Amino acid sequence: MMPHSFTSTWERNAAYLATHGLYDPAQEHDSCGVGLVAAIDGTPRRAVVEAGIAALKVLYHRGAVDADGKTGDGAGIHVEIPQIFFKDHVRRTGHDPLPGKLAVGMVFLPKTDLGAQERCRSIVETEILRFGYTIYGWRQVPVDISVIGEKANETRPEIEQIMIANALGTDEDQFENDLYAIRRRIEKQALAENIANFYICTLSCRSIVYKGMFLAQQLTSFYPDLLDSRFESRFAIYHQRYSTNTFPTWKLAQPFRMLAHNGEINTLTGNVNWMKSHEPRLAHERFNDLINDIKPVIQPGGSDSAMLDNVFELLCRAGRSAPMVKAMLVPESLGQNTTMPADHRALFHYLNCVMEPWDGPAALCITDGRWVVAGMDRNGLRPMRYTITRDGLLIVGSEAGMVRMPEENVMTKGRVGPGQMICVDLGEGCFYADAAIKDRLAVKRPFAAWAQHITLLDRLIRTDAAEPVTLGAEDLCHRQVAYGLSMEDMELILQPMVEEAKEAIGSMGDDTPLAVLSDRYRGLHHFFRQMFSQVTNPPIDSLREARVMSLTTRLGNLGNILDEDESQCRLLQLDSPVLSNAEFDAMRAYMGDTAAEIDCTFPLDAGNMQGDRALREAILRIQCEAEDAVRGGCAHVILSDRAMGSRCAAVPMILATGGVHTHLVRQSLRTFTSLNVRSGECLDTHYFAVLIGVGATTVNAYLAQEAIADRHRRGLFSGLTLEEGVRRYKKAVDEGAAIAAGTISKPWACPGRWWPRSFPG
Repeated sequence: MMPHSFTSTWERNAAYLATHGLYDPAQEHDSCGVGLVAAIDGTPRRAVVEAGIAALKVLYHRGAVDADGKTGDGAGIHVEIPQIFFKDHVRRTGHDPLPGKLAVGMVFLPKTDLGAQERCRSIVETEILRFGYTIYGWRQVPVDISVIGEKANETRPEIEQIMIANALGTDEDQFENDLYAIRRRIEKQALAENIANFYICTLSCRSIVYKGMFLAQQLTSFYPDLLDSRFESRFAIYHQRYSTNTFPTWKLAQPFRMLAHNGEINTLTGNVNWMKSHEPRLAHERFNDLINDIKPVIQPGGSDSAMLDNVFELLCRAGRSAPMVKAMLVPESLGQNTTMPADHRALFHYLNCVMEPWDGPAALCITDGRWVVAGMDRNGLRPMRYTITRDGLLIVGSEAGMVRMPEENVMTKGRVGPGQMICVDLGEGCFYADAAIKDRLAVKRPFAAWAQHITLLDRLIRTDAAEPVTLGAEDLCHRQVAYGLSMEDMELILQPMVEEAKEAIGSMGDDTPLAVLSDRYRGLHHFFRQMFSQVTNPPIDSLREARVMSLTTRLGNLGNILDEDESQCRLLQLDSPVLSNAEFDAMRAYMGDTAAEIDCTFPLDAGNMQGDRALREAILRIQCEAEDAVRGGCAHVILSDRAMGSRCAAVPMILATGGVHTHLVRQSLRTFTSLNVRSGECLDTHYFAVLIGVGATTVNAYLAQEAIADRHRRGLFSGLTLEEGVRRYKKAVDEGAAIAAGTISKPWACPGRWWPRSFPG
């Protein structure tokens, strides 16, 4: 047996690295095998379970194997609860099962700490009884530990099942929602008591997950339950994990409670932070007083797939169907897709108003108990093939031919394309291809009428509107000096952007010292670097993949993501978060009294106050003014440093923006307002990217445009009108992903990244 020090040493080292910022479990990614088998007619079959098990075993090559030859990264299967199987067990314990469905919880308990085990059981039982349900008892899940490796066995939890009776006689949906709230209360209590190695795989009256840190071919050997002929199901979702840079654990094996995912979520940090911002406004009649029990929605310590599963579960429990939630969280690209039907476009316009996409490579197999869904990300960066048989099976997987099938039994074959999904309605017993399911979703509500409430900024600007010029040459020069903008910046950065509508091209051998080592003043943005993105998908850029990329930005008072009504579309839509002066003026006029402008400067003669203290006081003032404005009903906050002059200095807009964004998030106010920035220091694409990254909704580089006007007045842009020069500058910023210097769209056009709204925060 491997010495116990193996895991303890790893856990100690991982904790040390995480404490010092050198390791973050959220950066872990997988490249796995995933698939499903479903009975299209909605009839439970033993053949479905057997086909799912067979397909999973074929995927063994997609999982990593430890040196011991037995320990894997994780594998599992998600099936319906075999009611006959568990009710027979209840009878053997001396109970008479109640009519209707019983619920089963698949629970991982601490293996070696018997006291913690008993405490976990007590917490589980207490919460179940608190809701008025009764407990048939606990079941020790039969396992064969001889088939798994030493490392897997060392970290193996105690695996038990709790069987629950629906003594209240509630309908299935309410029972499932109560079990969701019960599970969240249990998890929060266990976390509050610092109980380690406790995890609930599933707590449901519909389905159950059998998974673990073993190889795919070991599934039925380790869990002999799955060999029982009474294990019948209408679907089987399976997953073989291949962890590219993570430490495998039992709880991170898939499938999760609603989905199995092959890929990675590149926008994860922004998605998680936005979800925290949405939480204060969560409300739904299905939860009522239980809404606080399910917060935080995203549980700490999970992988990107687990976090996506958390949000998916919330939206389904609030009444949305699995296909609708897939379309919301992992949508098809709107972008430059001119072939999309109008009703589908209206549907996705609405969904994009409600919530930020979770972007990145994704092959998803999903179930909410009623629907089974196989779907892809907008770029199609993971393989997914499907087969429909003449005996009524849908077989989907990362590879073709995972279930052996006589050719004469094959009715049709195909692949799930970028942004597509195929579904089976288990209740109706009906298969839906991509177009058919989107047709069904599109008529669920009058989305086309709702989308008419979206206001387009382009329609607010007169076609003959001239770009405003408000600064004289002397004032412009003083401001450029104050912001640290040099002639070199004008000649080598701004001039090429206007002349060529793209960033300047520089040669290798740049000897400019790092900002932190420089003895000259450098703007705060020079201290930021584009974050390295370790991903597992092919390289992508915004030129060749323009069809699936967009800089579209929507701003306004975001609503409750659990609602479904037309008020969620009352937003202003922009083609890009980068605004010219004319566009900003049009936006400001549209906002009217719903906007509050905050001065982001501080006095240079603040008595005896030293500069750093004056700056701190200014940031605190800006935060308080922003909070007061939002609490007063303002739907838009404008941060501006235009008041900078001889007696006052500008607060670095990165500090002001990040400070306000973070403060509003902490005060649960961020979704009530947009955060719009007017910066004199902003010039190049990297500065725009940093501002968006720290929380800005839109950015207006007013001084850069004034500099363009000054150079145009002096005849330095031959043959160009001022308006054309401004358009070229804006295009250069928008298309900054064309070079490798770090740009605004480059962070969003990194492999798997496409929507700016998913990134701030």
